[in-house]
Amino acid sequence: MTTETKIPFDQQYVRAFSSGRGEPDWLLQLRLQALTKAEELPLPNPDKTKIDKWNFTQFANHVVESAPYASLDELPEPVKALIEAGEETKNLYVQRDHTPAYLSLSDDLRAKGVIFTDIFTAAREHGELLQKYLMKDGVKVDEHRLTALHAALLNGGVFVYVPKNVEVDVPLQAVYIQENDDIALFNHVIVVVEDNSRVIYVENYISTKETSKAVVNIVAEVFANTNARVFFAAVDNLAKGVTTYVNRRGIAARDGRIEWALGLMNDGNTVSENVTRLIGDGSFGDTKTVVVSRGEQVQNFTTSVVHYGKHTEGYILKHGVVRDSATSIFNGIGKIEHGASKSNAQQESRVLMLSEKARGDANPILLIDENDVMAGHAASVGRVDPIQLYYLMSRGIPRREAEHLIIHGFLAPVVEAIPIESVKKQLIEVIERKVQS
Repeated sequence: MTTETKIPFDQQYVRAFSSGRGEPDWLLQLRLQALTKAEELPLPNPDKTKIDKWNFTQFANHVVESAPYASLDELPEPVKALIEAGEETKNLYVQRDHTPAYLSLSDDLRAKGVIFTDIFTAAREHGELLQKYLMKDGVKVDEHRLTALHAALLNGGVFVYVPKNVEVDVPLQAVYIQENDDIALFNHVIVVVEDNSRVIYVENYISTKETSKAVVNIVAEVFANTNARVFFAAVDNLAKGVTTYVNRRGIAARDGRIEWALGLMNDGNTVSENVTRLIGDGSFGDTKTVVVSRGEQVQNFTTSVVHYGKHTEGYILKHGVVRDSATSIFNGIGKIEHGASKSNAQQESRVLMLSEKARGDANPILLIDENDVMAGHAASVGRVDPIQLYYLMSRGIPRREAEHLIIHGFLAPVVEAIPIESVKKQLIEVIERKVQS
């Protein structure tokens, strides 16, 4: 028996929701068309993971109105720990369930034309710019039921825009807080960086309760135009019982560069897609991902770098730790299209299993349609290396502590890439808690 997938909202509801937020007509029409498609399209089909019984559509509340924060002092303590005092707090967005609860952007960046605002304000004040990028060339509405549902019921997120020849040296940080239990979050993030510009964007998803029945559907679209650079870091830390679909996708133009550092630490069932399309000649994509799975959760992570331009470089590094009776599937896809000569596609997937019932699969895939290219992959699934363990224990380190040191070293390549120290510290603490509990 499959979980009920009928969408509990109709066109009348969508019209009222859109009108209540003062959205332009083009966005309303996008929603209505997407709602129709969501009834018709199938669910995505992640490799080796059945999701037909997962709950992606049944929830009590599409919108919960929460009070904004008058100051950062009002934030919950776990959220405060993510935010560093100083320059970083001048470029900060906090979303409380569906409410834009706090927003700050430095005067300097405003003067340079940088936009950093919630998605609804962007629709009202920067509608033409948002329309150009929203679910057009990145993630398309009609890919499957979950992308269509996302477009129809979008209820949160941010819009980042960096004009030409502007370098944003201080990270822009967004924190999405899930407080209420039986809600749905359809969060959309768009990051657009114009020619010769750069930005660092860091986001955190965090639940304030240990268990929840929430449904989370996240889409992020990243655009690095000519000679632009985007560093996108994320730490997802949603509660046990939260069903999550997340799709983060990037498009790099000529000499554009997109780098991802993803700490995927959810405690509920999760399907994650991360795709980087290297469209322009000389473009570059690098994805680093760490995962810790525990309990009985089931997670599927697919990372792809697709080469279209000549002289492109794509790298995938995925390290996962699986314990208890959890299941984690890691799919890595490096694809070089015809015409993408002189390109280089490399990937590495490693899974460390800490218990007999844990299941981890690493599936590297290379799809090459061009000559004169370089490509390679490495994959492994196994237990803690007994030689490493013996070496540390021979130096007087107790076995449990030695295992933890090995695990932290195993996950370090992504942890060290996080550009905000408070977020890096939180990721380390989450890893420690999930490994030790």
